Amino acid sequence: AAAKRKREVSAARPKKRAKGVPSAPEEIAKPGPGEYSIPPPVSQGKWKNKERVLIFSSRGINFRTRHLMQDLRTLMPHSKADTKMDRKDQLFVINEVCEMKNCNKCIFFEAKKKQDLYMWLSNTPQGPSAKFLVQNVHTLAELKMTGNCLRGSRPLLSFDPTFDKEPHYALLKELFIQIFSTPQYHPKSQPFVDHVFTFTITDERIWFRNYQIIEEDASLVEIGPRFVLNLIKIFQGSFGGPTLYENPHYQSPNMHRRMIRLSVAAKFREKQQVKEVQKIKKKESKVLVGEDPTEVVFETPAEEKPVEIQLVKPESKPIVKDKKKLRKIQRKKQKKLFRTEA
Repeated sequence: AAAKRKREVSAARPKKRAKGVPSAPEEIAKPGPGEYSIPPPVSQGKWKNKERVLIFSSRGINFRTRHLMQDLRTLMPHSKADTKMDRKDQLFVINEVCEMKNCNKCIFFEAKKKQDLYMWLSNTPQGPSAKFLVQNVHTLAELKMTGNCLRGSRPLLSFDPTFDKEPHYALLKELFIQIFSTPQYHPKSQPFVDHVFTFTITDERIWFRNYQIIEEDASLVEIGPRFVLNLIKIFQGSFGGPTLYENPHYQSPNMHRRMIRLSVAAKFREKQQVKEVQKIKKKESKVLVGEDPTEVVFETPAEEKPVEIQLVKPESKPIVKDKKKLRKIQRKKQKKLFRTEA
């Protein structure tokens, strides 16, 4: 009976709660005159969109690519990292890596010849995926970027109007939205929006920029990183499959370097040909032009002077000796006499 009574008393008692936190919604008092209620924090929402992006690279990347990869990881709190992949492994192995890491999106940096950088954006494991050539990379660490933003804050995504006009750009827009946008109420994200990711299409390339939003006048200051994506192909599957789109304006880096070498060689060859033509012209014998009888038509002959024959030998001119030399000789003779007498 005593135990039963204790149970009834404990059930009748109100449960303990944290200080200042009401136990039931009906206990929340309405604000009186001159008072205001504090709204609940934004982070109390539920994390529904569980997008996770795997960001890693192959072996052989340079320092600039490594810094760019680290910058994207810091700007995207929903990203994960992994060790570098060997060059011998096939690309479809990345799907298994994403499955092990519980990621459904992937950004893979592939380096070739230690100078060319390619970037894969993929929706694993179904697809689609896109391959880009990365150019003009500038990272966060460079002094040109003067802006700053809160780590883990959610970005706004700004797209060029051209993304809605062509179908392959519309597909890339959806892929960019799913990869670069931070999910709402993500545990590692902050409930603030203070920077903008811009995707602009110029010269058949996609230009990526990151800007800070200044609160005072809502102006933009570039933070970084910045890079240019040159689209190569869009595949139906993840890291392979049928080709949905191929860029006709794309020129591979090997072909670009070859064209530069050919242009330099053509200039050198042209200079050599000019030199050879000049040598041949010098060796050729000059053609003698015949005398023209009409050249001497207007010439008037000069008057002939009488020839004078000189019969007498001309007088010889007197030899004038240098007076200075004579004086020098006399002085030397006097000195010799003076020495002999002494």
